[in-house]
Order: sequence, then C-alpha cells, then structure tokens
Amino acid sequence: EELRQLWWCLTGPMAFLPMHAAGSYSDKRTGHKVSDFVVSSYIPTINSLLEARASKKGKFNGLLTVSQPDTPGLRILPNTKQEIVRIQAVASEATLRPITALEHSRATMEAVVKGMEIHSWVHLACHAIQDTLNPLDSAFYLYDGKVELSRITEKTLPHADFAFLSACQTATGDENLPEESMHLAAGMLVAGYSSVIATMWSIMDEDAPIIAEEVYKYMLSDGVPDSGRAAYALHHAIKAFRQQRGDLEKSLLSWVPFIHVGL
Repeated sequence: EELRQLWWCLTGPMAFLPMHAAGSYSDKRTGHKVSDFVVSSYIPTINSLLEARASKKGKFNGLLTVSQPDTPGLRILPNTKQEIVRIQAVASEATLRPITALEHSRATMEAVVKGMEIHSWVHLACHAIQDTLNPLDSAFYLYDGKVELSRITEKTLPHADFAFLSACQTATGDENLPEESMHLAAGMLVAGYSSVIATMWSIMDEDAPIIAEEVYKYMLSDGVPDSGRAAYALHHAIKAFRQQRGDLEKSLLSWVPFIHVGL
C-alpha cells in the first residue's frame, strides 16, 4: 500500500536531527528504517502547515529555473548546468508550459524576483547563505548580488506553489535558537509557497542533478503538475538514488540533507 505522509514538527536539539533518515542501514531488509513506514515532511510550526494549506494555489502557471554555475566571487558549481538541462528535458517531455530558464548573467536579482511573481514553480540551483542574526537577511546568490528573504517575502507572489532550493543549507536552523524557524525553506512558506524541497547542510554538486531529475519525473509522471506530490517525489528520488549508488552507508551524506518542508 502507498505509504502515509508524516510531518515532523521538532523542537529543541531534535530540530537539527534528520529524523527522516533514522534507521539501521546495515540490515537491508524492509522494516528497519523510518522511510520503510512513512513519507517524511517537516513543518516549522503547526500553524505554518495550516497556512500552507490555505495558500495552496489552483492553476499552474509555469516553471522558472535559475542556475548560477559561476557566481562572481564564489566557488564554481559546474553541475548546476546539467541539473537544469535534466529538469528541462523532463518538463519538455511532459509538455509542461511555460518554462523560463535564467542562467548565469541572465539570472539577475530583478529577473529572478520578477520570474517568481509570474511562475508557480521555481527551481534555484545556486549558492545560498543563512543569516542567523537576522533570518530575513538570509539570501540566494545571483549574478549581480544576493536576493534576501526579506525582498521575496515582501513581494506579492500570486502563483507561488512549489520551490526546489537546490543550494546548501537552505533548511538549517540556528543552534542558539532551536525553537525558532531560522532558514530559507521556512521563509519560502511565509512567502506563499506551500511546498518546498531544501537541504539541511551542504550537498555534493554532482548529486543534486540526479535527485532533482527524479523528483520532477515523479511529479510530472502523469503530465499534470501537482506540488502535493512533492514529498512523495523526493521519497521516490532518494530511493532511486540509493539504489543507484549501491553502498548505502557511504551514500548517506549525499542524500540525507535533502528534505521536504510544507504540504
């Protein structure tokens, strides 16, 4: 039978634990891992889950992909190009329209924010930074600077629905304030996105394209874009990734950081 979806609403030190990955990986039989029983999602607060349900949009209004393979002054992320190419191939096969791609010099702060106002889904493959002193200053690095969370949340995003934050530490909390939601993923919920895929810590550049492709394949498998399938899509993508890598214990740090937040 299809697994049920479970939302983790964690407090204190538990807020920093990847509960979705709990289990024994030395025993390959089914029944020794959390993922054998439920599809895991996270939620900052119970109220934010209710708000995500209330803000869920109806009509799909396109996909915006953003990639920064060579952000000025930052480490090169060569595989962000491949990541977007894979996503676009899946979207095109599913006849998903419209698709807008902003890469490198075209992915400016103004262009990306404007694109988020128009499109329902956004995929951000870039560097990001978390500001623990002022969470609203947490930002995504683009070609001509960084877009702070404050700028995103102050905008009216009438079509906002699903966001894939393919950047490092987009769902990392602050150890000094474990009871509060201090990350970009929670901020995207505030901005109006009901479903977000993010990362708890740094990810490998070569892993993101594989997981992202599998996520979109699942979400678009019947040709109808539905962000309500995002948690199951990530669950499926992780499972496929683990099978592909073979050695489960060595691949743990590659897939464990990816989590689903929201509906």
